[in-house]
Amino acid sequence: MVKQRFQALDVMRGLTLALMILVNTPGSWSFVYGPLLHADWHGATATDFVFPFFMFIVGSSMYFAMRGLRQLAPAAQAQKILRRVVLLFVIGVLLSAYPFTNNIENWRVMGVLQRIAIAYGFAAFIILYFGFTGRVVMSAILLLGYWGLLNIAADPYSLEHNLVRQFDLAVLGANHLWQGKGLAFDPEGILSTVPSIVNVIIGFEATRVLLASEDKAKALSQLFVAALLLIGLALVWNLLFPINKSLWTSSFVVLTCGVAILLLLLLVKLEQSAAASAVKPVYHFFEIIGKNPLFIYVLSGLLATTLYLIPVGGESAYAALYAAFCTFADPYMASLLFALLMVLILWCVAWVLHKRNIIISL
Repeated sequence: MVKQRFQALDVMRGLTLALMILVNTPGSWSFVYGPLLHADWHGATATDFVFPFFMFIVGSSMYFAMRGLRQLAPAAQAQKILRRVVLLFVIGVLLSAYPFTNNIENWRVMGVLQRIAIAYGFAAFIILYFGFTGRVVMSAILLLGYWGLLNIAADPYSLEHNLVRQFDLAVLGANHLWQGKGLAFDPEGILSTVPSIVNVIIGFEATRVLLASEDKAKALSQLFVAALLLIGLALVWNLLFPINKSLWTSSFVVLTCGVAILLLLLLVKLEQSAAASAVKPVYHFFEIIGKNPLFIYVLSGLLATTLYLIPVGGESAYAALYAAFCTFADPYMASLLFALLMVLILWCVAWVLHKRNIIISL
């Protein structure tokens, strides 16, 4: 059972990473199927679950890392955690700045890896120094406190006037924020990282229950009930605190954690089922790409940006490759095929690392 649970987590990590690459590198942002786009504001599409799933998996992985971390002295624990936080954050900033053509005054400060770094750091200390009850209380404080903070603003859930944007403008300045919605607003901002800490904590707790319990059937049942309760809470909370990925609202946290638990349970049950042999090749595919998630994610960003930099007949290699797909497919399908090619290329890199037994981690 333990071995199966390990594999389910590895598969979930690889599946999430593959989806992250798929949605981040379409052939053209003008031609993307609806489910592969984020919700414009309130609500959630399938794509909106990818990043919180990754945060959940960070927490899952921490269950194993904590064994070694707890054997260290407090000072050594803090040093190891903070070192990883700093490295992840710096890599995130540099990845966003690549190819370094903008002045440093215009570099985006926050981003995906930066959010992971901060959430991981806070979650690690909470898990180390609080028991189960303490972690539940801290999670409730973070989610309810964030809800209360956002309601300080007169128009708390609008794009222009939300407190997340106002806080980032005050601390970082407009030049250091993402501009993708037509104004300075960062969907991975500082304040909205606070509730994402809970995604990590719940990922840890789900894995702890799954692996530490002697009664495995009971553990699966408990997690299934917990997932349904989280999803139900999210749908009710949505009436007062809208599900919103850009603001990373508390209702969004509990919804995505509930669905993440269900996905993890589904992967476990599929492996245990009579169809286990049929899903084994698919599991192996995602296991391979999930073994070096940080390296493959960073490489995906570098690859996409580099393709934009390479000139091919008066346009970029990125555009030329997409145009090649358009010669035999409609623009939407061509865009999807381009993204699938990116996944395949990066899987091949992951396969080489797998064959050489190379694991790149911080």
